[in-house]
Amino acid sequence: MSEEKQKKPKTPQEKPAKQKGGSPVSDKAAKTRHVEERVTPRLAIQYKERVIPALMKRFNYSNLMQVPRLEKIAINVGVGQATQDAKLVETVARDLELIVGQKVVITRARKSISNFKLREKMPIGCRVTLRRARMFEFLDRFISVSVPRLRDFRGLSDKSFDGRGNYTIGIKEHTVFPEIDVDKVTKVFGMDVTFVTTARTDQEAYELLKEFGMPFVKRQEVLETPKA
Repeated sequence: MSEEKQKKPKTPQEKPAKQKGGSPVSDKAAKTRHVEERVTPRLAIQYKERVIPALMKRFNYSNLMQVPRLEKIAINVGVGQATQDAKLVETVARDLELIVGQKVVITRARKSISNFKLREKMPIGCRVTLRRARMFEFLDRFISVSVPRLRDFRGLSDKSFDGRGNYTIGIKEHTVFPEIDVDKVTKVFGMDVTFVTTARTDQEAYELLKEFGMPFVKRQEVLETPKA
């Protein structure tokens, strides 16, 4: 047998890594496992370390479970021009997925209205609900990057609470989000962003969002808690 055909012995460095069961682990699987490692969002850590103690001191809560928390963020987009061009909904849904980072749901008409040229089950918008890590990541980008890019921004209104601890804000142009490339935008659309909290009053919800860093407009009068 010639020397070329002889197999070189494997050095200890060339041996593949093995799992506990004994099967080798490929480099691709190791990279995939490394990518799947999740990092706790910055605002989630801030809620535990700063927001909870501040709210307990502000409202004199006796139990940690009484502290209000952000439950979810609901985003709704209506596309009125979809009755003339159905492809607009697909364009809006694609841009919204870039903003939130997850799949959106296409909303359809419940009944036909001839005056608006609307037919039953026709796509007329899209919506998405964010929870847990993606909710905190979206809130962080919304407060730090998107809100300061609003046109003529002087602070968010503190009168958009619904009386049950939920806050809604309307965005006129989705191009304020950094994920959107303005040069590739074919349709500029607005959206309604609703922050759903477990707070029982508007005052508690206001203080919760304010501790997160929501830039509310400064007023002379203080938002009062409605009396029962």
